[in-house]
Amino acid sequence: MPEGKIIKALSGFYYVLDGKDTIQCRGRGVFRKNKVTPLVGDYVVYQAENPTDGYVLEINDRKNELVRPPIANVDQAVLVFSAVEPDFSTALLDRFLVLIEDKEIDPVICISKMDLVPDEKQAELEEYVRDYTAIGYPVLVTSSVTSDGIEKLKPYLQDKISVFAGQSGVGKSSLLNAINPDLELKTNDISSHLGRGKHTTRHVELIHIGTGLVADTPGFSSLEFMDIEAERLSYCFPDIYETGENCKFRGCLHDKEPKCAVKEAVEAGEIRPYRYKHYMQFLEEIKERKPRY
Repeated sequence: MPEGKIIKALSGFYYVLDGKDTIQCRGRGVFRKNKVTPLVGDYVVYQAENPTDGYVLEINDRKNELVRPPIANVDQAVLVFSAVEPDFSTALLDRFLVLIEDKEIDPVICISKMDLVPDEKQAELEEYVRDYTAIGYPVLVTSSVTSDGIEKLKPYLQDKISVFAGQSGVGKSSLLNAINPDLELKTNDISSHLGRGKHTTRHVELIHIGTGLVADTPGFSSLEFMDIEAERLSYCFPDIYETGENCKFRGCLHDKEPKCAVKEAVEAGEIRPYRYKHYMQFLEEIKERKPRY
């Protein structure tokens, strides 16, 4: 039976890429029975008598999956955060990083709209770039208006399935248009009334960018840590996890435990205070989470 990859899901149809051909398919009823939904990014077995009348028969094992946005088998996440409009937020960035790290997806931090940064904010943003680079994250500063940083971003997208993620209004679609103007993805400015971006992407679709596939998504509609346990949270903060290996007690949560290497590193300036602050906020959020039955 032929196999392919789902590159778009829309109105009950799954568009399966097999070589250079795209076949429009429906899902078999067995998926509904087993409460399994085919996702964009899935490798599937299908049958089709013609390009517009196929059926997805099987879904191969996934290496990872995201729920909101619904996509599977992602290699990396390009986390797009605008320098301004909306303002750059380390708290929100760290929340995205935790969600991505938990799924063992490689993150790339992309700061957009650098052409709009006022002089008084330049030094602050440059410091954040140094901080996250020191942790080990790739950090790119870009502008879809001036094309600064666009050429540096392109190599990251080759031969991989990438998801562009970030709050609405940060310029994800504008960046993709700057990378490939032929895409002509719809964009919208920030809503002056709400102070945030208006959603322009309505469904998940994988788009060819060079030798890679990029998902332009409606964005993360849930940023809660529903599946992350307190003991795992430090794994999602590489700087804290590495330092935590030197804690006196195994299983240290870097909270109230004595002789905690992480707290000592924060006091010594080796871990940025805002990173530890966010870690503690997230830890408290996880501890207060209602159990699911």
